[in-house]
Amino acid sequence: MQTQLTIDNTERAASTGRTFERRGPVSDVVVTTAAAASVEDARDAAASASKAFTTWSRSGPSERRAVLLRAADILESKLDDFRSAMALEIGAADAWAGFNVMGSAALFREAAGLVTQIQGETIPTDKPGTLSMTLRQPVGVVLSIVPWNGPVLLAARAIAYPIACGNTVVFKASESSPRTHALIAEAFYEAGLPAGVLNFLTNAPEDAADVIDALIAHPAVRRINFTGSTRVGRIIAEKAAAQLKPCLLELGGKAPFVVLDDADIEGAVNAAIFGSFLYQGQICMSTERFVVDETIADTFVARFAERAKALPVGDPADGAACVIGPVISRSSGDRINKLLDDALAKGAVLAAGGRADGAVMPATILDKVTPGMTVYDEETFGPITTIVRVKGVDEAVRVANDTPYGLSSAVFGADITRALDVASRIEAGCVHINGATVQNEPQAPYGGMKQSGYGRFDGRAVIDQFTEVKWVTIEPANQPYPF
Repeated sequence: MQTQLTIDNTERAASTGRTFERRGPVSDVVVTTAAAASVEDARDAAASASKAFTTWSRSGPSERRAVLLRAADILESKLDDFRSAMALEIGAADAWAGFNVMGSAALFREAAGLVTQIQGETIPTDKPGTLSMTLRQPVGVVLSIVPWNGPVLLAARAIAYPIACGNTVVFKASESSPRTHALIAEAFYEAGLPAGVLNFLTNAPEDAADVIDALIAHPAVRRINFTGSTRVGRIIAEKAAAQLKPCLLELGGKAPFVVLDDADIEGAVNAAIFGSFLYQGQICMSTERFVVDETIADTFVARFAERAKALPVGDPADGAACVIGPVISRSSGDRINKLLDDALAKGAVLAAGGRADGAVMPATILDKVTPGMTVYDEETFGPITTIVRVKGVDEAVRVANDTPYGLSSAVFGADITRALDVASRIEAGCVHINGATVQNEPQAPYGGMKQSGYGRFDGRAVIDQFTEVKWVTIEPANQPYPF
């Protein structure tokens, strides 16, 4: 597979002629050759988006809606292309590819419905004969930096919502999924998006810092939207702050799943399997810590481990019908092994699974994890999850909140009043009672607390991120003034 840059709706090579390679996580063979954008290319993309903003920002809601609805249909028609690209580039099984594509098409349609919801308000005023009101207007060029793990959904929201609000976008794709991300951009071009409204960039990993610095510093760029690790998100936020530019950040997670003493064990295990091991646990919402009441812990862990051991492992790039595919790279497997070894050395118990072999790792559960083990605090981002045993509701809430992250979470319990009380005390942007931590609906606001970032995607809340509020008054020209 090969990809080019797209600027002004025209495919082109990098200005330097350079390319970079994406290799399969298991095979280590080249699966995609992509154009390696230079700083000059980045500036060209920002300039193109700036020029397009002058007309797209004045487009009507019907025009925006029509493009988004066409893009949704086109995206669905490319499902097989996405399945192939995601299997080769990021080891994604069909279920994850389908979840991404169909969820993104729904997101495009939700964004299409938002185009008439971008509204101001009238404001009471003490000035006679005066109309006081607010307008919501597009902000300008949005820089969207998107990761590889949920490549379609995370790119879809980073493109569709800014465009629906009348902005233009420079889309910096992930170095790990260039072809997958190119397919998303192509859906918009085929839908008739005008030239310059969406510009597509790929860059070699070693050039990322220079390209991003150039884009953040570009005067036309007025918002930075980043999804990725907390470590990199902090760097992005600092660079944006130096330019006085707002950010929308969705960062790391350590999603807790509280299992109360009256929980439906079988239902909790169903949600646990899905939330922990969908796409090898490489999702920001993946369940990384089960906080389980000690009175039911043995029963829960035994059933959870039984189910985990039955999950098939393979490489989707070879056509394997598997649930657990490879992690993103062999180095990621090495990193997870260190977490596993540290925990076992400090008293954790291996309930299922085991060490990674390169990028391949079975579904793994560590029981009796305690503070002091690195895996207790650190995001694993792999097919490994932990069990922390607690005594009572208050300790469960304390342990659930004992993390610098606050993205997704879950609570299982039959007493809904008590479960709702626990949910209200958990410090996370979303809490699901008797449901999995991995959930997303485009009509519901999504985002994190603490070191999981700030700002909200989806629903009406996203309008706040990609518009400016302007106060406007209409006053009598002959009004009196005190001097």
